[in-house]
Amino acid sequence: MQDSRIARHGLVLLGCGKMGSAMLAGWLAKGLPPTAVWVVDPHPSDWLRTTGVHLNEDLPETPAIVLVAVKPQMMTDALPTLAAMGNGETVFVSVAAGITIVRFEEILGNRTPIIRAMPNTPAAISQGITAIVGNAHASADALDEAETLLKAVGEVVRLSAEAQIDAVTGVSGSGPAYVFHMIETMAAAGVEQGLPADLSLQLAKATVAGAGALARDAEEDPSQLRINVTSPNGTTQAALEVLMDEANGFPALLSRAVRAATDRSRELANG
Repeated sequence: MQDSRIARHGLVLLGCGKMGSAMLAGWLAKGLPPTAVWVVDPHPSDWLRTTGVHLNEDLPETPAIVLVAVKPQMMTDALPTLAAMGNGETVFVSVAAGITIVRFEEILGNRTPIIRAMPNTPAAISQGITAIVGNAHASADALDEAETLLKAVGEVVRLSAEAQIDAVTGVSGSGPAYVFHMIETMAAAGVEQGLPADLSLQLAKATVAGAGALARDAEEDPSQLRINVTSPNGTTQAALEVLMDEANGFPALLSRAVRAATDRSRELANG
């Protein structure tokens, strides 16, 4: 990143909470000079104050990228201050949930290069996955720059249409909470079967984390991995007969859950 357009023209980070801090730490670790970064945050952390970035200072007139990481409810107040950068070369990248590209264009100008991104919370430990999509003015180079920035906190995938963002929200955006709840319920079920609560929780956490890592790294798909650990008439098969029940198991339950999150994402985007 030392010789990139971002390093030469600067990057503005609007909002530096957990997600913004994780991204900033990743950029600095990959060689982006702190002097090329301007951060706007009303409540900077102690760590942020030590990074050497420009903190709550006057912004460059035409930065390469403005990355918007404020909460959606703060968006209306935050963006008009950046409107002068619209309709130019500055690329706006938003990780704010529920704010559509059209809404950004209304504030910044309809010729502004805008990229909408949907990360998830494991990005806070650089284990996230982010989906991105750009408007008509976001060039291939702009998308490449955004992907490079967002890879600092995990994987990046590209969407063919903004409408897919809602389904991404339902699967990966909200998905970590589904897994956290699964850990909770697995631990509670272990307690029901006679395990101490702390031990059961440790077992559930390690099992989900290990299975996730195996699913990510193995050549086989998850269906084959499931088959590999299911002995005929064994304990795993007994459990899967419950979990894979078409009416009451995971297939129907997760389908309803992802649909509910997707529908709510559409509602929020439509105001």
